[in-house]
Amino acid sequence: MSGFVGILVSDPWLHNQFTQVELRSLKSHFTSMRRESGKLTVSDLASRMGRSKVVGDQNLTTEERASLIQSFHPNLEDEVDFEFYLRIYLNLQAHVNAIIGSGAKNSSAFLKAATTTLLHTISDSEKSSYVAHINNYLSGDEFLNKYLPINPSSNDLFEVVKDGVLLCKLINVAVPGTIDERAINTKSMLNPWERNENHTLCLNSAKAIGCTVVNIGTQDIIEGRRHLVLGVISQIIKIQLLADLNLKKTPQLVELVDDSKDVEELMSLPPDKILLRWMNFQLKKTEYKKTVTNFSSDVKDAEAYTNLLNVLAPEHKSPSKLAAKNPFERAKNVLEHADRMGCRRYLTAKDIVEGSPNLNLAFVAHIFQHRNGLSTKTKQISFLADDTQISREEKAFRFWINSFDSSMYINNVFEDLRDGWILLQTLEKVSPGIVNWKIASKPPIKLPFKKVENCNQVVKLGKQLKFSLVNIAGNDIVQGNKKLILAYLWQLMRYNILQLLKNLRSHSNGKEITDVDILEWANAKVRKNGSQTRMYSFRDKSLSDGIFFLELLSSVQPRAVNWSLVTNGATDEEKKMNATYVISIARKMGCSIFLLPEDITEVNQKMILTLTASIMHWTLKEPLHLIKPTGSPDSHSGSLLDDSTSDSSLE
Repeated sequence: MSGFVGILVSDPWLHNQFTQVELRSLKSHFTSMRRESGKLTVSDLASRMGRSKVVGDQNLTTEERASLIQSFHPNLEDEVDFEFYLRIYLNLQAHVNAIIGSGAKNSSAFLKAATTTLLHTISDSEKSSYVAHINNYLSGDEFLNKYLPINPSSNDLFEVVKDGVLLCKLINVAVPGTIDERAINTKSMLNPWERNENHTLCLNSAKAIGCTVVNIGTQDIIEGRRHLVLGVISQIIKIQLLADLNLKKTPQLVELVDDSKDVEELMSLPPDKILLRWMNFQLKKTEYKKTVTNFSSDVKDAEAYTNLLNVLAPEHKSPSKLAAKNPFERAKNVLEHADRMGCRRYLTAKDIVEGSPNLNLAFVAHIFQHRNGLSTKTKQISFLADDTQISREEKAFRFWINSFDSSMYINNVFEDLRDGWILLQTLEKVSPGIVNWKIASKPPIKLPFKKVENCNQVVKLGKQLKFSLVNIAGNDIVQGNKKLILAYLWQLMRYNILQLLKNLRSHSNGKEITDVDILEWANAKVRKNGSQTRMYSFRDKSLSDGIFFLELLSSVQPRAVNWSLVTNGATDEEKKMNATYVISIARKMGCSIFLLPEDITEVNQKMILTLTASIMHWTLKEPLHLIKPTGSPDSHSGSLLDDSTSDSSLE
């Protein structure tokens, strides 16, 4: 199993506030900040943490950060060591979480960065609600039958998740078909290796549906770290609950806007913002005059809920509801109304009056799913029939960018990259030190020419990395040119995977890796495993049945593929079954990939390349004893990873 070398922190309490992944990341940031001038003082922290984007998406300006740090430690000339830095970090996070909890900022976020929070507290209400959700949606599962229903008032949830099966099944409830359940290890007694495989499959699949799991590893789930487990579960449930909040699934949402320009804006909004817009649209039909801007402070008095349910389900209306002067009584009335409508409740009256953003969002999302009050007649909007290929690629690139860091989270590639800032951050992740931050402007950017300056630097750096950028200018990104943005992102993703391969110097000797090298490596591996299957190019139509990739996975990990589950790939349905199995097995092994089964069956050249390169990267970086566990019943004799073969293909 993969693990991390522990980072020494002498204070046990301080050490226990972080996972090893978090400590490793923070140590890297700290070393980077200190390297700038050889030492790091308290007065340096605010600006350097801002440039390093250390604290993440916390809505603090450099001035606010500096003022807070000075209040924690007035002596600005003191030198900062790593443990002191960790304490400052925790204090800043506490301040930020207090702001978010009060609903002042960002209150509609549904644990967007839940897996990176360092204040390890959990909400019993949220835990109980998530357990109720799991009990309801997984109640008929044959394997989980022996564990369900889970007692919401206990901590049994954190024991049940330890084998990884429940989380994998929950992902499939949120986005059906994400995981091929044939790839999940479901024996009654799993050994540590099999359990680790399930967790790896779960985390890679969670990333692939849009969860942010930057600072969580398989060991965290095995140990049942509660705040991290709940963080992942809450994001998976959010994705399920908000799945219909887009024009593709619910075209009636066009009723919320007046013209085509507004429709384009609506299409670019994240689902929780669309939910707020829908709620306000319905409230305009009532006497309620306020605008709801979040799922926390704005709904605490339950008046908005009372009016919303009255307009959606007037047959269950009770005159006494608005007459109730006490917010708690009003909240209880709201929940009774929801019960009569047949809406499952996700929260208690106490959660409403306390303004729990996660549970309130879940409650409103359920109301929308049950009765959205929109017209059954849909306006005809010409561009709603989106290009399927563009839509798939946008999703793949979006999830890839989101996998880097929760502070870089985006909801729409074509809208959220237009100011150039996230693209500059992504370039910095892919090629550290490449961005000139002195000439970059950080959002919010009010002046249009500053956005163009950022995007001009994006294009300039792309050319520096030898991207093909003919007739692409910074303004094309600012204008949201879809094809040009996708072309840039594809080259950036490709550069990233090639650099990862190049950095495995024991195999590449520091040479540049090419597409041809990847192709030859894959063919050599499959051939050495005794198969005659061959890939002639990344657009080879014979790849559509998935057999070659199953052969490749089997060649690098003999126990990975259960060949009794593989089809001949003769029909479209059989091809899709194989493709789904390929993706799940690759993720189970540890490959971080963002393609869909259709990318294999339709032989999408770009995604086929990233799949092959990801398998190659996993193989070359993985220690031999981790690829083939000692004593495994499926293990074979002889070396799994023939270094001479791997090296020769890269020469």
